[in-house]
Amino acid sequence: MTQKGRSGDASNIARLAAMDMLARREHSRHELQEKLAQRFPDFSIEEVIVRVLERLSEENLQSDERFVEAFVRYRSSRGNGPLKIAAELYPKKIAESLLKSALANAGDFNALCLEALKKKAGSTHDVSVRERMKWSRFLQQRGFTTEQIRQAFRMMELDDE
Repeated sequence: MTQKGRSGDASNIARLAAMDMLARREHSRHELQEKLAQRFPDFSIEEVIVRVLERLSEENLQSDERFVEAFVRYRSSRGNGPLKIAAELYPKKIAESLLKSALANAGDFNALCLEALKKKAGSTHDVSVRERMKWSRFLQQRGFTTEQIRQAFRMMELDDE
């Protein structure tokens, strides 16, 4: 078999594997490249895998933008803040502009922070400094900014009055 024939077979195999992965969930281009390289170590990254990924992107079967939107939507629905979402996306090598755009369109993180605080705190009226710090750390671990946490405490105090 000719070299071109082997390359064509490799491309088809890599393409089918990538499409199988994309059928399950959205993947970033970097994620797909890593998974394909790990699954098929004999395939040339430049000649086979990158070309397959470029073709999938051209056909709009793989989209980093779609991946980021789905990722941000899912994580924010689970109560995570923008800092944690951004940190989770960092290893996936997403363009910063895509991340900023998706976070801006994700909804109101202030309201999400307030909701998480109310769920954690319940209907407590007299709150000690120690409890406030504990809840603040909880919200920080969830990935909310200091300003969002302050805003949530202010809104909670207004609701109690």
